[in-house]
Amino acid sequence: MYHHFDDDEQLRAVGIIPARYASSRFPGKPLAMIGGKLMIERVWERAKQALDTVVVATDDNRIAAAVEAFGGNVVMTSTHHRSGTDRCREALDKLGKDVDVVVNIQGDEPFIDPEQIRQLCHLFADDPITDIATLIRPVPYTATYAELSDPNTVKVVTDSNGYALYFSRFPIPFMRNEEPDQWAGYHDYYTHIGMYAYRSFILRMITELEPSPLERAENLEQLRWLENGLRIRTAVSELPTIGIDTPADLERAEQYLKTLEQ
Repeated sequence: MYHHFDDDEQLRAVGIIPARYASSRFPGKPLAMIGGKLMIERVWERAKQALDTVVVATDDNRIAAAVEAFGGNVVMTSTHHRSGTDRCREALDKLGKDVDVVVNIQGDEPFIDPEQIRQLCHLFADDPITDIATLIRPVPYTATYAELSDPNTVKVVTDSNGYALYFSRFPIPFMRNEEPDQWAGYHDYYTHIGMYAYRSFILRMITELEPSPLERAENLEQLRWLENGLRIRTAVSELPTIGIDTPADLERAEQYLKTLEQ
């Protein structure tokens, strides 16, 4: 069963959560416990609030067993994928379903809001030419240059129709006539929320593309898509997300969970 986002188009969307055990900064991350639940279970539960069909794509039997234990669906994938995008493509092929849109849901975002997934899907339902969609978040006007220039926070600039022009780990645009600590107060900066959705044929296409010069320079795979002429439509979301990249982030997640339960 698929979630239909538009009665006219009957958009068939599925959510795929790529999850691997091996991680240089946090081995076994999907199986980390947050508030008595596995992180991957929290992601799956929230995704299921927005989509009827959600699967975890993994290469690890421990993750697969844990997902099946809480009632989730698993697709086993290769151990050789370079990215979550490639893992999503294999999972899509193995599902064998007639799918219009694939939502690539980050397995380390245990507090992802279902509304953000719906927001991505509506970008396809209301515009038949959307190839790829993603979300961006406004940077606070009070942000310092140190915060703006954090290379782990990807910045994005868009055109007047909301299509991405470029993504960078560097703060873009450069404000030529202002002090760096004042940049965020003089221009609307945006950071990237790393969740994508793609038309199924576009997902298959982009996984066939070779890594590009800009992608290698910034280590951002979405630049490969832009360099090859694809368009990435964006939508603004101000909803909070907490990504878990290191064991230290777990404590922050536990504190955030307590605020939600109050």
